[in-house]
Amino acid sequence: MTEAMGAAMRRIQAGNVLSAFGLGFTVPYLYVYVAQVRDLGAGTAGAVLAVFAMAALVVLPFTGRAIDRRGPLPVLVVAALLASAGALGMGLADSVPTVVLAAALLGAGTAVMQPALATMIVWCSSTATRTRAFALQFFLQNLGLGIGGLIGGQLVDESRPGSFLLLFSIEAAMFLVLAAIAATVRMPRTPSITDPRPESKGSVRALLGHRAMVQLCVLGFVLFFACYGQFESGLAAYGTEAAGIEPSTLGIALAANTAVIVVAQFLVLRFVERRRRSRVIASVGLIWAVAWLFAGYAGLGHGSQAMATAAFVTTYGLFGLGEAMLSPTVAPLVADLAPESMVGQYNSAFALVKQLALAVGPAVGGPMGAALHGPYIVTFVLFSLGITLLALRLGAKLTPAQDHPYPVATSRVVARHRPEQPVEAAA
Repeated sequence: MTEAMGAAMRRIQAGNVLSAFGLGFTVPYLYVYVAQVRDLGAGTAGAVLAVFAMAALVVLPFTGRAIDRRGPLPVLVVAALLASAGALGMGLADSVPTVVLAAALLGAGTAVMQPALATMIVWCSSTATRTRAFALQFFLQNLGLGIGGLIGGQLVDESRPGSFLLLFSIEAAMFLVLAAIAATVRMPRTPSITDPRPESKGSVRALLGHRAMVQLCVLGFVLFFACYGQFESGLAAYGTEAAGIEPSTLGIALAANTAVIVVAQFLVLRFVERRRRSRVIASVGLIWAVAWLFAGYAGLGHGSQAMATAAFVTTYGLFGLGEAMLSPTVAPLVADLAPESMVGQYNSAFALVKQLALAVGPAVGGPMGAALHGPYIVTFVLFSLGITLLALRLGAKLTPAQDHPYPVATSRVVARHRPEQPVEAAA
């Protein structure tokens, strides 16, 4: 990594962690704020959460082409400003129209940030450094969300609407800081992206014609549906209804998930780097299948309440281990599959798939987790095993450099340090 790339990457990661910190302040309390603090009712709160998700689905199909045509920097700045306006508007909103408008701005802005930041990381990294760059991004996101949630929990008070205005104001300020940091980043030229603003010659048809990318999107949908789409809906409902888990224990389980990610991220990185990406993803499917079996024991094992609670918390911990293995694997793979002129479109397409899974997951998993306990566990054990099968099938479509870039990157680094060897021989 060159000095210019390193300087740009540090600014990008700093903005990334600050925006995550701001989101952590408000995301856990959005439903309570709308339904109880503003006294707009549970129906309005549900509608606000739906608008938050739908806004992302509306803007993401157009985001990729904007990134590839204009560059990720201006797109990220605009998205951060929209999110800031939405956050501040949410804190001031006191009626249904204003709270819905604020949710739309906040949802659209935060959704566009994801592919813009991912594209900036691609442009500021090489094959040798990209895996660690995305691992660091995921680590910082979870750290920022966790710290923001902890501090926000100490500041919030349902009897004082002003405490929520403070939370949303802090979130808005963090997005403004992200916009300011992004505006100062100078995107370097890299070996893989020769022009910082390549002309976009791609199309949706070209992306859909890329079989490996389509298979990765299908795999991504199953990944997010079987994990993230169940955290705060189906799995939470199953835990409280079938396993008798106290609501406070759900917070402990989520904290365990974050703790495993933070602790394990760089411990598993060396393991992940030296193995084929498709096999790493396949192993995540097996780990998550075991996680769902632990959840099954918690609700259906008829053991003591202490054992059920331990098994349920273990479920979230195992999910965190799988997430730590995926973060340096899936996002870099999306980047390596993308043509130079379509990096933004590929990142946006994958972000759209993730958002769809997060929208469908709670709708399917929530009712099943609450009422169909046995079928719920069996369904998601099978989904997890499906991840393994889909990942192995995807591996057959990838080139050696896409599936296992570490030897290629290592050989290129050796070639740079041994100029007396011809590049062809070193490769």
